Amino acid sequence: MDKVTFIICLLLFNFNGYTQEIEEGVLWNSKLKLNWSDFKGKIPPAAVPAATTASGISYKYSANLIHHEVELDFEVNAYFYPNESWYKPTICDDLILSHERLHFDITELFARKMRNKLRRTSFSENVKAEIRKIYKETLRDLQKFQERYDWETNFSRNAEKQMEWNNKIAKELSETKE
Repeated sequence: MDKVTFIICLLLFNFNGYTQEIEEGVLWNSKLKLNWSDFKGKIPPAAVPAATTASGISYKYSANLIHHEVELDFEVNAYFYPNESWYKPTICDDLILSHERLHFDITELFARKMRNKLRRTSFSENVKAEIRKIYKETLRDLQKFQERYDWETNFSRNAEKQMEWNNKIAKELSETKE
């Protein structure tokens, strides 16, 4: 039996585009509802937004090559980073909180999409590069989706669109395997 073991990889990405050191994150959970008390970061001095949700996707895997077939064991998770997330208490309300919560839910949706893609993919001996490609594509698509969400809801200012997005993401999460 030919067996090759690949090193476990753990990569984190903040949807704002920064790779960051591993920090204690809060794992996404369907029962978890973020509150303003979870946003513990410092407001940047020149910050324009009312709030920022720092969330990301991490993955780790091991792969074994057995009889020219790759057996993949993996874990993909969505995290919220309290110390990188912040809000302006004087202007934030429940609508803005629902907007910020949805950023985290969207991150989980894309973690699920990545899990599903990993399950459906037949990997070659170049599994490390193939997984990294899937990860990068997932992050690119997540970034575009987050930007579209902010643009369409006007950063929560369009309450009607915000409710549409809340319903849309709730439906997609319920239809997408965890």
